[in-house]
Amino acid sequence: MTILLKNGNVIDYASRCNQKMDILVKDRKIAKIANQINEVADNTIDCTGLMVIPGMIDMHCHLRQPGFEYKETIETGSKSAVKGGFTTICPMPNTKPTPDSAIILKEIIEEAKRVNLCNVLPYSSVSKGEKGEELVNFEEMKQAGAIAFSDDGMPVVNAKMMREAMIKADKEGTFVASHCEEKSVAAGAINAGEVAKKLEVEGVLPEAEEIMAAREIVISETNKVRGHICHISTKTSVAMIRDAKKRGVPITCETCPHYYSFTVKEVLESGTNAKMNPPLREEDDRLAIIKGLQEGTIDAIITDHAPHSEEEKQKPLSQAPNGIIGFETALAASITNLIEPKHLSYLDLVRLTSYTPAKLLKLETKGQLKEGYDADITIFDPNLEYVYEKESIVSKSKNTPFIGKKLKGKVMYTIVGGRIVYEK
Repeated sequence: MTILLKNGNVIDYASRCNQKMDILVKDRKIAKIANQINEVADNTIDCTGLMVIPGMIDMHCHLRQPGFEYKETIETGSKSAVKGGFTTICPMPNTKPTPDSAIILKEIIEEAKRVNLCNVLPYSSVSKGEKGEELVNFEEMKQAGAIAFSDDGMPVVNAKMMREAMIKADKEGTFVASHCEEKSVAAGAINAGEVAKKLEVEGVLPEAEEIMAAREIVISETNKVRGHICHISTKTSVAMIRDAKKRGVPITCETCPHYYSFTVKEVLESGTNAKMNPPLREEDDRLAIIKGLQEGTIDAIITDHAPHSEEEKQKPLSQAPNGIIGFETALAASITNLIEPKHLSYLDLVRLTSYTPAKLLKLETKGQLKEGYDADITIFDPNLEYVYEKESIVSKSKNTPFIGKKLKGKVMYTIVGGRIVYEK
């Protein structure tokens, strides 16, 4: 199967390419990139007016299978991911049972292969059952296919255990992705402040994230091991990571589109569909996240795609579960809230969604549009404006504050391993 992409604006961070080019896909790989390719292909796509980028990689999402299939499955989540332009996704291990053994992890991998839409590279948990009491066998889980380790959804409370986990993961050539939440100050529904007071709910202190982030930085620096901090949301987290990187600490981090698209005030409009953990913050935090993305303090944009049923989200604000879906809005939210206001360039966006995630996950033939690399490609119309409607959502769950919002940019094709897996 050969695919010829004609006249697209090709954007590749590694080569700093941002120009009209043709791309020939053959035998699951990128065979040729040139100003003009005239070879006959099985499928020729006219990409005039469209942007062609390396397939987007989501380092952090939730597919809910096994155990919570009423929220999402590997199949419905994969369909949602490819509609959003993601060619590789990394589901977190807060499922039931937890992928804390090779058997469970391999079951997830096999189901993803059966679905066969995008690359699904699951995390192993750090501890058995995500209980923070006993570490998994890091060597065994890495060999079974774990892309990295996390107890996401739960913090690893015991610092000695986290230190040991980070050292073990580093030895396996990977990392622990830390859900930073100091439980003693984490109680609450939304960010502490005026909105929480107005809605008469307990507020989550920003220190809940920052105290744990500081701990992981210390462990990483002292032991000279990789550390990765999940979904950062506060100006202090950005500042601490910036300072650590300047000292040469091998720490990396990620953030989500909702943290640069909204503030806590969105809860007044969207209610529980704007409730997540960590919560939406204040305007100065939102601006700090944008600055962190601009300067490279923040390494990757992830979705933290977290499906919940409508029944669950209809509970009172203090009782409803945390999390929103994000696969189908991540690119458009980034174009609308980062590119359009000229905070970032498209090269920056590719760095954050494709190039750096591939580097962090050590995916050696992904994250770039380069001859010989995997033909994982995202093609989108950067100028298409629309209102995001609930009826258009492919995910099994519909919990998102982006419903009813005007967005710009829509995925037209997603190509994974040389196959068109999504076409608008």
